[in-house]
Amino acid sequence: MFKKVLIVGGVAGGASAAARVRRLDERAEIIMFEKSPHVSISNCSLPYHLSGIVENSERLVLMNPEIFKNRYNIEARVNQEVVQINREKKTIIVKDLVAAKMYEESYDHLVLSPGATPIRPNVEGINSPNVFTVRNVVDIENINSYIKQNGIHDIAVIGGGFIGVEVAENLKLAGYNVTLVEFANQVMTTFDYDMAQILHKEMIDHGVNLILEDGLAKLSDGYVLTNSGKKIDAQAVVLATGVKPETRLAEAAGLEIGETGAIKVDHNYVTSDSNIYAVGDAIEVYHRLLRKPTRLALAGPAQKQARVAADHMYGIPSRNMGVIGSSSIHLFELNAASTGLNVKQAKQAGIMHDSVYLMPGDKVGLMPNSNPMHFKLIYEYPTGRILGAQAIGKGNVDKRIDVVATIITMNGTLEDLKDLELTYSPMLGTAKDVVNHAALVGLNLLQGKYKEVKVSQVRDLIESNAFIIDAREQAEYEAGHFKNAINIPLSEFRQRIDEIPKDQPVYIHCRSGQRSYNMVMALQGLGYENIYNISGSYLGVNLYEYFNDIVTGRDKIVTEYNFK
Repeated sequence: MFKKVLIVGGVAGGASAAARVRRLDERAEIIMFEKSPHVSISNCSLPYHLSGIVENSERLVLMNPEIFKNRYNIEARVNQEVVQINREKKTIIVKDLVAAKMYEESYDHLVLSPGATPIRPNVEGINSPNVFTVRNVVDIENINSYIKQNGIHDIAVIGGGFIGVEVAENLKLAGYNVTLVEFANQVMTTFDYDMAQILHKEMIDHGVNLILEDGLAKLSDGYVLTNSGKKIDAQAVVLATGVKPETRLAEAAGLEIGETGAIKVDHNYVTSDSNIYAVGDAIEVYHRLLRKPTRLALAGPAQKQARVAADHMYGIPSRNMGVIGSSSIHLFELNAASTGLNVKQAKQAGIMHDSVYLMPGDKVGLMPNSNPMHFKLIYEYPTGRILGAQAIGKGNVDKRIDVVATIITMNGTLEDLKDLELTYSPMLGTAKDVVNHAALVGLNLLQGKYKEVKVSQVRDLIESNAFIIDAREQAEYEAGHFKNAINIPLSEFRQRIDEIPKDQPVYIHCRSGQRSYNMVMALQGLGYENIYNISGSYLGVNLYEYFNDIVTGRDKIVTEYNFK
């Protein structure tokens, strides 16, 4: 007797489960149900239709039911909503949304991959026809059609996560006036606050009106009102305020729901019913660093989960390593990626930790298109175990984060990362790659070889009139410097050693931290004990300060910004 496998949801998790079952069993009967008109869509590519990068929305559909049937002998039924599971009879009730009729289908194994539903805040005007969410191809087509057919100029995006930032970017690229409103004090909370400032600058530099620490109070005709009373012109609104796991079908069937509010599964993605599996955005997963359940709405993990579930149906063992949360995004001229824990998460989890922030070149400096790469590495103290990393720059930041993600998965430490042998070409990187460099800096701090302060501490130092040395050359200093910094270039400090006090803390910076580090080590060798390198140095501090300076109008701590 052949297996009959039914799959609810036809995107990343569902389509992957169907394809894997077919590869394992040519004779299985496989039916996939999707309530939207499309299966196997590229969800992560949806925002790029708004800018025309993906010109034809049909390209967002990777495979149609005919291809599924002809190539894989998988029956993909679109516009079919599964409305009930009868666990005793091992059947589902399906509503045909086109024919408006109900029917029943039996199963041997059932895979739930219903995804997540966009959250709609309970505010006035939320159900107006000019308010949209982004979940599927129909949604993105509706947004695009509405703003073009109605001659829209001003659009508000509510929410600064992946979807919100990508939608705002693509609408701006299309020429619209875009405001992004985010309740938190930063966008992209996978990044720490200091790293997010780089993204904030990139957004406002490209014309996005970025409003942080403010929420949505009301939607009205032609504008939105924020909690603080700001009135923002907006003839269309895109909600990107987060998602909640789609668990209604599972809950109605009596399946166990986990502590995160998502469907609870075991290490093989089996639910509390041994004949029912669940994968994707609707389930809770185990976070291997936090050692507790979490939710992770990403396509890559969903596809891996689908493979494990299909394998389990056929007795193939799998190893569940848990998740660490690795992601990346492209934003105007920058690439950004992160993996593992950020400092805020490590602190909330009570994990003793430290971090390093550096910005070496992403390739050899004399090569064309060489740019700084802002890199932050978080590690456990005192073990040196790698906890996470974040990288932002114009180069291949995803490659570096992928390397760190691998190290985390292997329970690696700073010592492991320091010694990792990576490829090198002047056009692609540097002989001492940024991840090796970061590990070396982390080890120096861990072993107490020198001390540093973070970019977030520099304003307080300047306002308290701390003794700060600018180790750059005079021309660099004159182009912009910290207001109370003394210019003693690295090339001159040995001749001017009498200008550097021993009876008070001394803080040293340059452009990126390299020259100042060398001065710190030299001064320590000359008997100075209270010496600190300023992490991130002038460029990093400029980026950290810029957005808040602009939006608050506060006094700058620099004479001139300099981002070169």
